[in-house]
Amino acid sequence: MKNEILEKASDMFMNLGFKSVTMDDIASEMGISKKTIYEHYATKVELVKAATIFIFDKISSGIDQICAMGKNPIEELFDIKDYVQHTIKEENSSTIFQLQKYYPKIHDCLKSMQFEKMDTCVIDNLNRGKEAGLFRQEIDVEFIGRIYYTSAMSTMDIELFPEKMYTRKELDEKLLEYHVRGIATPKGIEILEKLLINQ
Repeated sequence: MKNEILEKASDMFMNLGFKSVTMDDIASEMGISKKTIYEHYATKVELVKAATIFIFDKISSGIDQICAMGKNPIEELFDIKDYVQHTIKEENSSTIFQLQKYYPKIHDCLKSMQFEKMDTCVIDNLNRGKEAGLFRQEIDVEFIGRIYYTSAMSTMDIELFPEKMYTRKELDEKLLEYHVRGIATPKGIEILEKLLINQ
């Protein structure tokens, strides 16, 4: 039952927001009593923390599987983008905003995990891209990795990027194209252009 609660809560939090969803909402959706939830998660904060880690681990596992496929680094980036978009569905920036505003310690923990994961993944991708002649040899992979992470986090800021201006999908796609164009060789640009046509 604990895992079922975690999965349902995670799905509801991602779709409706961490603040918006109450323990009553989760209990009602599952057809169980609120007391049953509290038997497994003493507080909502505890459930939010568990759900955040659950979602992060699920996405990280999927990314690892994509990276293990051995595709060229640019295709890999597009596959990761598509996977994350599919996994979080129509998650909007207000979901992350709610986490940051109402559960700042959990948000800070998530940011730390995201940075470690993304930094490792992006730097590996950049190095392989250089080896394959898809990314320019002179790029500073540490710098680019941190800039890409910072840019990705910035697109979550609903004051900088209001939802009425861009959808989450549009932001992800624009950022990825911007990232690749800034570091790609002519050979890499050819692959990028083909992938953009197929989007």
